Amino acid sequence: MPRDRTLLVPLLVLTGGLALAGPSREGPTAAAGSARPAPVAFDLKALDRSVSPCADFYQYACGTWLKDNPIPADEKDWGRASQLMERNLDILHGILEQAALAAAPRGSNMQKIGDYYAACMDEKAADARGIEPLKGDLEQIAALSTTADLAPLIARLQSSGANLVPGGTRSPSLLFGYGSEQDLKDATTVVAEVDQGGLGLPDRDYYLLDDPKSVETRGQYRDHVARTLRLLGEPEDAAAAGAKGILEMETSLARASLDKVKRRDPVNLYHRMSRKELAALAPSFAWDRYFEAIGAGAAQGLNVRVPEFFQAVEALLKTAPLDRLKEYLRWQVARAWSPFLSAPFVDESFAFYDHALGGAKEIRPRWKRCVEFTDQGLGEALGRPYAEATLGPEGKARTLKMVHALEKALEDDITRLPWMTEATKKRALEKLRAITNKIGYPDRWRDYGGLEIVPGDFVGNTKRARAFESARWIAKIGKPVDPAEWRMTPPTVNAYYEAQLNNINFPAGILRPPFYDNGVDDAVNYGGIGMVIGHELTHGFDDQGRKFDGKGNLADWWTPQDAAEFEKRAACFVDEYSGFVAVGDVRLDGRLTLGENTADNGGMRIAHMALEAKAPAGKVDGFTPEQRLFIAQAQIWCTNMSDELARLRALTNPHSLPKYRVNGVVSNMPEFQAAFTCPAGSPMVRDKPCRVW
Repeated sequence: MPRDRTLLVPLLVLTGGLALAGPSREGPTAAAGSARPAPVAFDLKALDRSVSPCADFYQYACGTWLKDNPIPADEKDWGRASQLMERNLDILHGILEQAALAAAPRGSNMQKIGDYYAACMDEKAADARGIEPLKGDLEQIAALSTTADLAPLIARLQSSGANLVPGGTRSPSLLFGYGSEQDLKDATTVVAEVDQGGLGLPDRDYYLLDDPKSVETRGQYRDHVARTLRLLGEPEDAAAAGAKGILEMETSLARASLDKVKRRDPVNLYHRMSRKELAALAPSFAWDRYFEAIGAGAAQGLNVRVPEFFQAVEALLKTAPLDRLKEYLRWQVARAWSPFLSAPFVDESFAFYDHALGGAKEIRPRWKRCVEFTDQGLGEALGRPYAEATLGPEGKARTLKMVHALEKALEDDITRLPWMTEATKKRALEKLRAITNKIGYPDRWRDYGGLEIVPGDFVGNTKRARAFESARWIAKIGKPVDPAEWRMTPPTVNAYYEAQLNNINFPAGILRPPFYDNGVDDAVNYGGIGMVIGHELTHGFDDQGRKFDGKGNLADWWTPQDAAEFEKRAACFVDEYSGFVAVGDVRLDGRLTLGENTADNGGMRIAHMALEAKAPAGKVDGFTPEQRLFIAQAQIWCTNMSDELARLRALTNPHSLPKYRVNGVVSNMPEFQAAFTCPAGSPMVRDKPCRVW
């Protein structure tokens, strides 16, 4: 469960290069008849020239694009980044269609991705099997006769993938999470960890808020659980009673869960304990049997992220009837696997998680879902041909050159900071110079030799892929950290900073228009991928990143004076962004979004500094280099979004909504005011701009 800092909203991450020069390296990888034109890096047609850039820069840069690009029925939002994601999907689709038809050698990666995709695409077979793929799990749950036997059962269910929520993310959904992580205070070693989990709604607050919308959502969730239980064969009355009990049980877990703002502070998530000490928190859970069943090995120490949560688990085990615990397990297993089962399960999962919570009107075509499932299960096996078709070594070299320019800009920025003492500046520069860069794709590809993919066995393949990944993470415990490992697959349209490895990571999927295009001027590329690079570098020095030193250890390297100055400046961002309306009466949470807002603002400032260092001159399309820089930055965020998704993200996500990733940033930059000659008092000119870096 790594602590990485992403550029984009996690829900936006479509795990699946650069259109560097001419027709591209893509070759014949796009599926026949499905290829779409790649988005351009700078879109004059997107501008709404009826709006002053000084009044609403987001509307000025994106207004016409927003009008001409409504949200497709099968999407929750639609942006210029979405267009790139769709283009990447087409490329992956072509790779998988070819792999499915090819007679690749048994055991090869091409055989595995081809057979996995082909099995997924066989919708008739999935419908014919019904709930049969869950039969083994459901029988084990039905056979549970004592609470003492709960621990090994949960371990087996987690190991086979029932601990993952719909969509394949690694959030724990089965009572709690277990995995591995770098030790917060010794980043060279990997330790075991347990964490809160067990919820079916997106966040603890969904269970606890009493506003009308939250109450309505809980009612929709309860009804969704009941309908799913009926699909498992339960009578209507029993399913309704079971759903009510499950909601009550999850609410008790939610009350004991640490809230999302407090979880942003790594200090709150570090509690090294022995297994014996963990067992004292929840003695009714047979921890020794759990660790044996999940393959944890002999390591006795682990990090208990939220000790109070496991005390709540103990209270639950002592008071909840065994039948309620079994009903909860049935629900969570069905929840985890519904997107992979027959149409009634798929449709029911979509109706709540994608439609009610996200606002999508139609389910996505099966081929898109199968491409995404393949990327989730065999990401580097699929990512290798993608990277070869799009980016290549020359693309990595060009991107790295820009990274070095942005690093130099941040170095100059830190050196000139008026509020930081020389002692802390020295440590900050040491950390900056220790940052390593990973571009495009791994230098050493993952070995899937131990993973069996069987033709025609979609759910079985997914279970084996998830078990393979779970075992891989657990096998890390007690071993040295591998700094070369990637947390995202090559086709991903995203980027991230990882505090404990002190590195920045840019998958091949994002290194193409609208983020980067080798055929356009520097101003556009610095506003796009340059801002991305600056954003990730700044994460090393935001309110979370600054608590780790250059070696990735949780350590305080700040003088008290500088720490106080940082907090004062960060508070400005908290106040600013907390004033932005997401939808209706829901506002952004400036505390939750502080790290990303700091990175957005710092990233754009660094991109501007790096561009100015190149001394650009001359207008292009009637705009100065500085104006093109800001327009390019704004246009990577052009996005239409459903009200449902806007609410979901405002309540749960550390990223601000797209409009405020533009207007919130430019209103803090005197450089923007100068570029567009904005008079004082303009909406895009703050009287007291916020700035940390």
